[in-house]
Amino acid sequence: MRDDWMWSRMKPRLNLEKSMTARSHWESVYQRKAADSVSWFQPHARQSLDLIQRISAGAASSCVIDLGGGASTLVDDLLAAGRFEMSVLDISGAALDVARTRLGKAVHQVQWIEGDITEVALREERFDIWHDRAVFHFLTDEAQRQAYVEQVRRAARPGGHVIVAAFGPDGPTQCSGLPVVRYAPGELHAQFGGAFELLEHLQEAHHTPGGAIQQFVYCHCVLH
Repeated sequence: MRDDWMWSRMKPRLNLEKSMTARSHWESVYQRKAADSVSWFQPHARQSLDLIQRISAGAASSCVIDLGGGASTLVDDLLAAGRFEMSVLDISGAALDVARTRLGKAVHQVQWIEGDITEVALREERFDIWHDRAVFHFLTDEAQRQAYVEQVRRAARPGGHVIVAAFGPDGPTQCSGLPVVRYAPGELHAQFGGAFELLEHLQEAHHTPGGAIQQFVYCHCVLH
């Protein structure tokens, strides 16, 4: 009993320390490197853009959150489409600053959220489309993954669409000096549970700025 009590007292502090370590890591990355030189950079997120536009076809407006989208150009292309209400979340303020500077006057059309996805407070049933390319595979602890899934269940609307892209079985075992978890499509879907109906899965051969090829797996689910 004493050990359980001690762990319950220590756990919030350990979670805070882990979050601060992750924040420091990603701030350092974006302070040291140009946004178009990091391995995950895409001039345009074609796979994600095509999925989101297909999912939202026929809707007058869709509310989208882009997880880890700090410096991504996905927000630019979705704003240009003129029918998306955008939120961008990233643990790194430096990454968000890249996109905010790039967007200029359009910056005010976006809700910018700086925080750790396993801890940040998001509005309930807010989003029609939840998009994450290359955040989930950094969650190497089961508790982190469970917290992430609970965030999706709370913040996505019933019937909302969830797109999560992670390194596939032949993808890297590390990224930006951090370990990752690789997933086959069924394994990635299994992390989310029966409330998430898998509609489709796709693969992407991502060409990094350094010339490497990384395998990504995309799972597209609907939340019931």
